[in-house]
Amino acid sequence: MLFKADWFIFSLIALFLWGLWGFLSKIATYYVGPTSVFLYGSVGALLVSIFSVISLGFRFEVHPIGIILGTLTGVLGAAGVIFFFFAMKEGNTTVIVTMTALYPLVTLLLSYLILREPITLKQTVGILFAIIAMVLLS
Repeated sequence: MLFKADWFIFSLIALFLWGLWGFLSKIATYYVGPTSVFLYGSVGALLVSIFSVISLGFRFEVHPIGIILGTLTGVLGAAGVIFFFFAMKEGNTTVIVTMTALYPLVTLLLSYLILREPITLKQTVGILFAIIAMVLLS
């Protein structure tokens, strides 16, 4: 890794970058179709991937299950992004970004059911508020 930082700093950077990503996604669909936005976004992701590979010194961690699951995350993420761009082309940015930003609810539920990770009372209240927010926004 190029630098060390606290998880909170990384989270804030991701939050900011994804916020810009969502905003620019909508603007891009004014000029080209969703599949073109996806194609150009993939080129951008490839540039970041090349930078990541270089920063790792071209050493990859290799494990069959890790390779399969890593590839599957790419397929699922890319498919989700395509549907996101189609939604952005047709719908209201504030509703779409807020609704799709609730994807961690799916992760949380699967982590609870499959990985047996606990959910605290505070998290449960947060989940309920997130669901209420989604209903109110849509």
